[in-house]
Amino acid sequence: MKKCAVITGITGQDGAYLAQLLLSKGYRVVGVVRRSSHYGVATHRLDWLGITDQVELVDGDLLDLGVLCRIVRDYKPDEVYNLAAQSFVKTSWAQPVLTAQATGVGVVNVLEAVRLEAPEARFYQASSSEMYGLIQEEKQSEKTPFYPRSPYAVAKLMGHWMTVNYRESFGMFACSGILFNHESPLRGLEFVTRKVTDAVAQIKLGKATELAMGNIDAKRDWGHARDYVRGMWMMLQHDVADDYVVATGRTVTVREMVNVAFAHVGLKAEDYLRIDPQFFRPAEVDVLLGDPSKANRILGWEATTTMEEMIREMVDADLARHSAGGA
Repeated sequence: MKKCAVITGITGQDGAYLAQLLLSKGYRVVGVVRRSSHYGVATHRLDWLGITDQVELVDGDLLDLGVLCRIVRDYKPDEVYNLAAQSFVKTSWAQPVLTAQATGVGVVNVLEAVRLEAPEARFYQASSSEMYGLIQEEKQSEKTPFYPRSPYAVAKLMGHWMTVNYRESFGMFACSGILFNHESPLRGLEFVTRKVTDAVAQIKLGKATELAMGNIDAKRDWGHARDYVRGMWMMLQHDVADDYVVATGRTVTVREMVNVAFAHVGLKAEDYLRIDPQFFRPAEVDVLLGDPSKANRILGWEATTTMEEMIREMVDADLARHSAGGA
């Protein structure tokens, strides 16, 4: 029989790539989606990958435990991937309560649904490198102390520790992937990499004249979402449930990333870049650099796409979108 996987957040970047990966491995893929007035638009990432008709979408919400229990009871999944969250750091300061509920309490609801209705299922929680915040070690591993610097990061930390707690308290096969920044052409426009590649494409096509940015000296460890969802799947195939850092082990500044994007279309960043104070965070995370050695050693996972390759792919995708009149 086919393995069945339930994915919350299936219409997001990671959910779409994960669904594509699982379908390629013969899974039955069920996606939990929030009903909204723009329901049809929400599947555009699945449409872009050409897999919308291959997945089963079911209405649900992380804050509705009863519905989550029904979904898990009806589908009896072998694997559950919780990727849904209020995932934009900037928004978390404007909507801290919503972020705490969706990104923190929502994890508890999914864990409870699995514990009550399919306790043998394997569970994956999408943790975040933002939990490290004010970094306590130069390179962050699974043993590095956390110091979250945003409501989003605090909520993610709650979900992370709840996953550990359910594993240790109830014997559930529950893993957390502490994923460092990972991007792709499917990334939302509110995230810095896609903001940059989209602006570069528009500037190249004569549709925009500048790129307004905040702290371009912040450093991030950037990888490709395709590589990172493979790491999620590998965690749930291992014999023992555990937590893993998923990262490239290389950090670069936002400035360097911007330069790569502009250079790809034959332009110089300094001719179009403008620093705007409104884009600075209330509490900045200056440097993130992951240590993926545990995932390398135990799972055999490693990143295969460089930051430069990823940014060039994103710029090309945005050029194609805007040339075709899309957004």
